[in-house]
Amino acid sequence: MKIKKGDLVQVITGKDKGKQGKVIVAFPREDRVLVEGVNRVKKHVKAGTTPRGSKTGGIITTEAPVHVSNVALVVEKDGKKVTTRIGYRFDDDGNKIRVARRTGEDIK
Repeated sequence: MKIKKGDLVQVITGKDKGKQGKVIVAFPREDRVLVEGVNRVKKHVKAGTTPRGSKTGGIITTEAPVHVSNVALVVEKDGKKVTTRIGYRFDDDGNKIRVARRTGEDIK
């Protein structure tokens, strides 16, 4: 999977189209990523008590995973943020390096 934890991505389709956020967790086996502030859903949590006696539960708003094909990596070019696809190249030592296709620059 070409999108990794910590990447800045933009949603390119769906209800949150255009939103940008940082990847919190990547799930390569499911081809999904969890992006902060994107695909927020309400979850009903069963009421209970903690060992200290405080109440828990209710309706919680949290992020849900989004498919990796629905996001694009965001890189900075000439002070502007642009979306790009990702490719690979190998350096002299044989290490695999990610490359932004639109700008041609290496991705950190």
